[in-house]
Amino acid sequence: MSKRHRILVVDDDPNILDFLSMYLGSEGYDVLTALDGQQALSVIEREVPDLVLLDIMMPSVDGLTICEQVREYSPVPIIIISALGREEQKVKALDLGADDYLTKPFGIQELLARVRVALRRVDTGKLVPPDAIFESGNLRIDFLRRQVNVDGNAIHLTPNEYGLLRELARNPDRVLTHDELLGRVWGKDYQDTIQYLHVYIGRLRGKLAAVKGAEIVTQSGVGYMLKTLT
Repeated sequence: MSKRHRILVVDDDPNILDFLSMYLGSEGYDVLTALDGQQALSVIEREVPDLVLLDIMMPSVDGLTICEQVREYSPVPIIIISALGREEQKVKALDLGADDYLTKPFGIQELLARVRVALRRVDTGKLVPPDAIFESGNLRIDFLRRQVNVDGNAIHLTPNEYGLLRELARNPDRVLTHDELLGRVWGKDYQDTIQYLHVYIGRLRGKLAAVKGAEIVTQSGVGYMLKTLT
């Protein structure tokens, strides 16, 4: 029997917590809840959920601060669920480590679909053949263990950052289009959200700044390529 995924729902509205807990539970997920930021941080460290659904506007510690703090030690997928729908708010959340952003009010089926996509990305690495290794210069990627090393030092990536690097590394020196990358990493429903891609490529480049032997190259208006340097 496969392990049930554990989802933490963080919102200061008890009615939303009850509503989401009911629907997520009916889909077979184990649901944890937190009413404020401090409680959420404690639950994440203690229970290690597979996914976090996180509101932004909360007492004590807001959702963006939680996102930033969690990213210092955990790659757990984070989906922001917020009434704040401005583009700059979404970009800021993505920059701070969120994997997805859903604006309230939302349809429960759309939320469930995004939950499935996020959890599928987490599980993907478990099915990779054991000999799947990429090496170029001082960059080494172990696809089985989902480990990325530069000069032997571990690089901590979120699931989406890792998914992007995985797809680029599996197709070295080949341009992958925006649609290809969005479809493979986020799913077909995200193929028009190039904004996500630009934000994550920027974050990935920052984390791989010390790499010598490969670089992410932009093909303007087309996509990206992991160029191996010889």
